[in-house]
Amino acid sequence: MSVRQDPDAQVRDMDRPARLSSAAAADLRANVCVDDCGTGFIRFSVSNLRCGGCVATIERVLAARDDVTAARVNLTLRQLLITLPAPETNLSPIIDALAGLGFPVTPVSSLENSGVGGDDEAVISKGLIQALAVAGFGAANVMALSVGSWAGAEGETRTIFHWLSAGIAVPVVMYAGRPFFTSAWAALRGGRVNMDVPIALAVGLTLMLSLFETASGGEHVFFDAAVSLLFFLLVGRTLDHLMRERARSAVTGLVRLAPRGASVCQPDGGLMWTAIEAVMPGDVLAIEPGERVPVDCCIIEGMTDLDRSLVTGESVSVAARPGDILEAGTLNLTGTLAARVLRPANQSFLAQIIAMQGAAENGRGRYVRIADRVARLYAPIVHLMALGTFLGWLAITDGDWRRALFVAISVLIITCPCALGLAVPVAHVVAAGTLLRMGVLMKDGSALERLAEIDSVVFDKTGTLTTGTPLLAGVLIGEADRAGARALARASEHPAARAIARHLEGHADTEAAGVVEVPGNGVEGLVGERRARLGRAPWVGEIALVPAGMKGPVFGYEGRQGVAFALLETLRPGALAAVEALRSGGIPVAILSGDAVARVGRIAAALGVADVTGEASPADKIEWLESRRDRGRRVLMVGDGLNDAPALVAAHVSMAPASASDAGRTAADFILLRDGLDGVPQAWRVARDTAKIVRQNFIAAFAYNLVTIPLAVAGMVTPLMAALAMSASSIVVIGNALRLNGGRQQKGDGE
Repeated sequence: MSVRQDPDAQVRDMDRPARLSSAAAADLRANVCVDDCGTGFIRFSVSNLRCGGCVATIERVLAARDDVTAARVNLTLRQLLITLPAPETNLSPIIDALAGLGFPVTPVSSLENSGVGGDDEAVISKGLIQALAVAGFGAANVMALSVGSWAGAEGETRTIFHWLSAGIAVPVVMYAGRPFFTSAWAALRGGRVNMDVPIALAVGLTLMLSLFETASGGEHVFFDAAVSLLFFLLVGRTLDHLMRERARSAVTGLVRLAPRGASVCQPDGGLMWTAIEAVMPGDVLAIEPGERVPVDCCIIEGMTDLDRSLVTGESVSVAARPGDILEAGTLNLTGTLAARVLRPANQSFLAQIIAMQGAAENGRGRYVRIADRVARLYAPIVHLMALGTFLGWLAITDGDWRRALFVAISVLIITCPCALGLAVPVAHVVAAGTLLRMGVLMKDGSALERLAEIDSVVFDKTGTLTTGTPLLAGVLIGEADRAGARALARASEHPAARAIARHLEGHADTEAAGVVEVPGNGVEGLVGERRARLGRAPWVGEIALVPAGMKGPVFGYEGRQGVAFALLETLRPGALAAVEALRSGGIPVAILSGDAVARVGRIAAALGVADVTGEASPADKIEWLESRRDRGRRVLMVGDGLNDAPALVAAHVSMAPASASDAGRTAADFILLRDGLDGVPQAWRVARDTAKIVRQNFIAAFAYNLVTIPLAVAGMVTPLMAALAMSASSIVVIGNALRLNGGRQQKGDGE
């Protein structure tokens, strides 16, 4: 079902929930999809999602509504999937409720906009980086000016330093603090509290108290604490956003494969370019070489070679003739086709792949970072603690609000989760640099946590354990046949033909005349005035003597004996060593491939792998992984094909070689930049060490709070001391993470 977006139906004002007109409401219902069971569901893009607390709030509120059957928030994609009790359910109250919580939503299509957020996310990313730069500039300058106060400056000199600091800190806080201030304000207007509220309070109160102290000639100001606090928090916020943006690209990589339209044959014989949503079952499409099949259809005229790697994961092309089914996303290589549409775009094979990947991302959202889990309790506890401190000191000091506020601000600052927030991302950044030196690119920081937890590994075969490029075994072939076969092979771009041409290099060249490539069969031409063919055995056998049962590409002159070329697969460098290293570490290995069982078995035997599954479709791979997950297994999936993308996302954690398809690379958590597979066990070892560092960082962060919070509540810590203690805790966390740069990881040998 096509999804139309009407700007009148979008919620723009969080203060006043949008009341949809009847026309807008009707248009909104057009976005509701209906499955085979008659259940309605709709997907929304959600603004202002920040952490696990936001996810819990939305799901809890929607779960209590009678007009919502189920709700699932995808924090990575910033999307909300709502299942409705009936397709005709009125959506206006649901949208109003979300807007009232401070979460405006916009309907999106399951096919066109599954990776929503392109422009908006780019703006957010740019804004965070700019805010980080401004905060860093401000922190450096304000800290430099604070040196004068620390050195004992007095009188007018100290006042000048304070006003200069204020002149820098006020605009810096107003600009760089916007991500926290706007988020906190939106949460408060929605009647909730998130992690940004205490941060905004601490920064705002520190700034205001510092301005008051400056104006009244006070001895101590805390501009450096306010600006430094923002800088460290923005580091964590920016890293988290960039990691989530990488994860969203796993879906957008597949969405880009979906054509936006198709050439539909008209009754008068002409062609009309039609938007993909308007292509209906029964339409006849014209599909030219080099085009991807836009929807599932059946060939009614023409022959071609197809790249079906999206379906099977195999790079070797296959022939297609009238009557064959074409899946959406399949690449037409050689011939022009006329094909009849079988299903609409939103029910096509490619749409199902995208849907499976999106569903797998929802499952991945269960692995919430520890910082997100802590955030649910952090804000209310800190607010109660600061309020209790303020009231307590107000009573102790007989109403001295300045002193009470002074101590309360110290509590807010010293309990700031800077070290807690940096414990994970800093370790991940350092680990990412270590992995990069090993030739492993990390795309998602949280994947390191999952990689450290794995208890089994499953490999795809073609393009992962093997190179994916066919090679030829030694073939006994006469000089005349050799020259003729090379002449025809050089005239074709078919992978098998290129392999034959490479195999026969170094011999005298012979030119072929009148070369014609017959889609789905091979190449024909005149070599030395003799007719010759190179291609599939039955087709070559029409002119040459080809015994029954001859397999592989065959070359033959007319009336002469044909010669067959045997295609061989070669193991990727380091494949055997990687499998043995994993097994020696107590990690069992399996192979899961879409290739024929016999070919998969030969590779498995060479590697000594007993757990083997062949001829697996994308859905079969998902089912295989889910069955292991249901048994409590945590599986690392290593694959490369377009058809592996949903499985790569559904696995506990995933890797793909650099030679993988675009969708495979974007779906995977790690990319192996080198040809070998030695990066797999090396990355696993780095992940285990990183997990230890993260646990140590969290212990240090919690120990810091256990020691400093009682001191702050007791009034023994000033805001400046609190800022220094907070910065010191962050330095300890960062220094501990830098240890990942040493030892065996730096060597890159994994030993």
